[in-house]
Amino acid sequence: MVGAALACALGSNPITASLRVLVMDRGGPTEVTSPLPEVPDLRVSTVTPASVQLFQDIGAWEDVAPPRSAAFQHMQVWDEGGNGYVRYSAGNVGLANMGYVAENRVLQAALMRRLKDFKNSTLFWPASLEALTLPSYAPEAHEGPSTNSLAELRLADGRTIQARLVVGADGARSRTRQLADLRTFSRSYHQRGIVASVRTQQANDTAWQRFLPTGPLALLPVRDGYSNIVWSTSVQQAMALEKASPQEFALAVNEALNGGSTPAGNPLLPSRSREEFVAPPAVSAGGSKQRSFPLTLAGAGRYVRPRLALVGDAAHVVHPLAGQGVNLGFGDVRALSAALTHAVETGRDPGELALLEEMYEEPRQRENGMMMVALDSLKHIFAPQSGFVASVRGLGLDLINGTPALKARIMKYAMG
Repeated sequence: MVGAALACALGSNPITASLRVLVMDRGGPTEVTSPLPEVPDLRVSTVTPASVQLFQDIGAWEDVAPPRSAAFQHMQVWDEGGNGYVRYSAGNVGLANMGYVAENRVLQAALMRRLKDFKNSTLFWPASLEALTLPSYAPEAHEGPSTNSLAELRLADGRTIQARLVVGADGARSRTRQLADLRTFSRSYHQRGIVASVRTQQANDTAWQRFLPTGPLALLPVRDGYSNIVWSTSVQQAMALEKASPQEFALAVNEALNGGSTPAGNPLLPSRSREEFVAPPAVSAGGSKQRSFPLTLAGAGRYVRPRLALVGDAAHVVHPLAGQGVNLGFGDVRALSAALTHAVETGRDPGELALLEEMYEEPRQRENGMMMVALDSLKHIFAPQSGFVASVRGLGLDLINGTPALKARIMKYAMG
């Protein structure tokens, strides 16, 4: 998705439309039937207003907008171990919606349909990268590539391609990053994320998230009366949930979301500005078979080299608890496309290291790093379900819920 979004951003901008763009993929284009299948796909993304704006700018939002996706106007966060909660509403920041939830295949198909409209883009697949040769440079001396030194890609079928800039948008296990010899850091959470499409007994316009002793559980509206489950939990529980029948899984989700006491907020805090707690809708059997995936935190130490830039999961992988992963990637797209626009306008080499560092790597590492730290910290802050930490955490949620200005600031940051 992120690589196709970058190609669309370059093709839709009159300034960068002169750049020749080759889009390669190991698979083929994502095909989505019309009408969509009754049951939404397991893999979905939460799309923030900033990412919606990107899709609108490149002319792809029309193929994603409802009814092909679902808007949500509210978000509610609470935890099993305390009395505190916070409820956000789009109206708090003067918007109609906080965001949208769309199937990944819908997003991908919309981008591919738009990409075919651009004359500067060539679509090439299946294509597997076998080797990558980049200009040599000395990081200590901050030397960049010479004018005539291009990147060279050798494909599995023996063909070679030369490019002024190679963009690695090939995911968390990026072959491009590996061949470029860019170091990464990673840490396993020793957990798995369970995903499933489920029915709810009432219409859902809220992103619900409850923190449990094993991790957060989110219930997100998708489309056509379905919602999506993203449940972070222990490896043992994930394996058991994968084997559960639809009825057993629905029962487990309802118990996880609604079990225990209902948060009432701290009685010592003023309640006039506090939005009241709303019980989440009950989940019923029916939908897709649940699946799980391992949860990790990872990032590349560098996003760029001469003639190379990493975007999306090739550069950073975060915990899914706030649905920010793909939005960070779309943020990379906005920054890198702006850098390439500047290069064309000023006559600079788009693969110049100094340009990529100043206008792409530095701002994106700062933004992505802040989000990675914030999400990782939330994961650990919500881990204890009893004692002093849980009490302070509950008080903190109530303070946010009862402080409109603070709530609005948090929402604006999360929404891009």
